[in-house]
Amino acid sequence: MDQALDEFLRYLIVEKGLAANTIEAYGHDLNRFLDYLKKRDIDEVARIGKFDVKGFLIQLQKQGLSARTRARNLVAIRTFFRFLVQEGILETDPVEDLESPKMVRTLPETLTVQDVEKLLDQPDPRSPLGIRDRAMLEILYATGMRVSELVHLPMNQLNLEGGYVLLYGKGSKERAVPLGQEAMNRVMLYLKTARGRFVKKTETPFLFIDRSGTEMSRQGFWKTLKRYGQRAGIRKRITPHLLRHSFATHLLERGADLRSVQMMLGHEDISTTQIYTHVTGERLKKVHEKYHPRG
Repeated sequence: MDQALDEFLRYLIVEKGLAANTIEAYGHDLNRFLDYLKKRDIDEVARIGKFDVKGFLIQLQKQGLSARTRARNLVAIRTFFRFLVQEGILETDPVEDLESPKMVRTLPETLTVQDVEKLLDQPDPRSPLGIRDRAMLEILYATGMRVSELVHLPMNQLNLEGGYVLLYGKGSKERAVPLGQEAMNRVMLYLKTARGRFVKKTETPFLFIDRSGTEMSRQGFWKTLKRYGQRAGIRKRITPHLLRHSFATHLLERGADLRSVQMMLGHEDISTTQIYTHVTGERLKKVHEKYHPRG
């Protein structure tokens, strides 16, 4: 089974070209599944049946893992078995008709425009770190990019003349996202006045770098963002994804079409983007209830 898993992960890297984070997630979930099987003396993929997979999902539920996490594990298992059938290692797929765990779709938290403005005003404009952090916050809110895309953004994917940034999201799919004038101004200020202060002997290709002259970590930026949120007096749990949610919601509230927002977020399926229409719909309902004479 371990050999089959190694071949599958190699297939995802070489033929599918999936991102490193995605490969790591598949490996983690499938190793957990194989450990479960080994404890039950199942050591060959040909012996795995539908009820073994069901038993694994039930165990995950007993461990308190959410329906979303269980569904993600099942996706990894499905993809693994499809690969085994495709390669002729298995004749049939034992999980082909297995239903996914039912998920309750929760509405994403968002910030108001006023809270976003408070957050963006927190970095110190007199210090190189403050100039860098303001540029990072502005570009995150202007594009809705993921934090991993932000901290690993190479300089050559930034086009200030054209006013857009080129991003490679999940599955290495390319998308060009407009920057907006304010984000462009802040990034240009950072490049002119602050970035050179952090550069050491060895130049790095990444746009945003830390004091040591190397690329920033997701955890480091997360802590910085949290600190600015506390300073701004925002009570919600501040995360990079909160700005991504706010970006999408604010665009839709101001009349952007769903397809354009989907493209900017890099969602493969438009149903993933549609959850933001529920957020704006809920807000409209609250406004109606508050102000309509028969609300």
